[in-house]
Amino acid sequence: MPPEDLLGGLPGPVPQRGVGVVAPFDMAMDRELWRWTPPEVSLYLTRTAFVPVPMTVEMASLISDEAAVHAATRDLLTPEPEVVAYACASGSFVDGAAGERNLTSVMREAGAPAAVTTSGALVQALEVLGARRVAIATPYVANVTERLVGFLGEHGVEVVTSVGLGLLGRIWQVGYRQVVDIVRSADRPDAEAMFISCTNLPTYDIIGPLEQELGKPVLTANQVTMWAALRSMGLPAVAPQQRLVRACAAPAA
Repeated sequence: MPPEDLLGGLPGPVPQRGVGVVAPFDMAMDRELWRWTPPEVSLYLTRTAFVPVPMTVEMASLISDEAAVHAATRDLLTPEPEVVAYACASGSFVDGAAGERNLTSVMREAGAPAAVTTSGALVQALEVLGARRVAIATPYVANVTERLVGFLGEHGVEVVTSVGLGLLGRIWQVGYRQVVDIVRSADRPDAEAMFISCTNLPTYDIIGPLEQELGKPVLTANQVTMWAALRSMGLPAVAPQQRLVRACAAPAA
């Protein structure tokens, strides 16, 4: 059969643009990241090296080690992503605002044409939405959640309340019901937005319903990471029912 008959006029696959993703070794939410991703974009994922410690401040520091992030970024560059995202909330807020800025610098120094982190993306999203008072729900132990509160404070964002599950591992096994429960317990009338932390926590399907129930934007770690990465490329995320995505229907070029 001649090649033209086999193809039947098919134009071929859609040309792809790429987002490189550096994730922690225990990341289990790869599929969720894809749900915000438009069809013309591919995700190139790699992971930081395994560290034999539970989900504590120590682990957050180890998985955001400068050499580890530099090496992981270099591993992603061959397919030529337009941006590299460090997809870890705790690893990008554990050392405060200076630590987050250092991570983006390390990724750029490794060759990333643009770089975002989960915590930096959160700050961007809050600025776009004009929210300066937030409630936060996390799966973390108390001292990790406290680092998030401190990070946001450095950016002029007041945390009116925070609730954590106190988990030391296997965060990806937390179900939607438990996430909804901690969000409801964390919400306060004076919070202008809700943030659900951790890229290992499933959230995609419950963001819109929670926003309707709470009457305010609900931001999540995976959501803001993908939103910011795609925004840097001039592209919108795929989630029209979510307030952050609707607010940025005209993407920043």
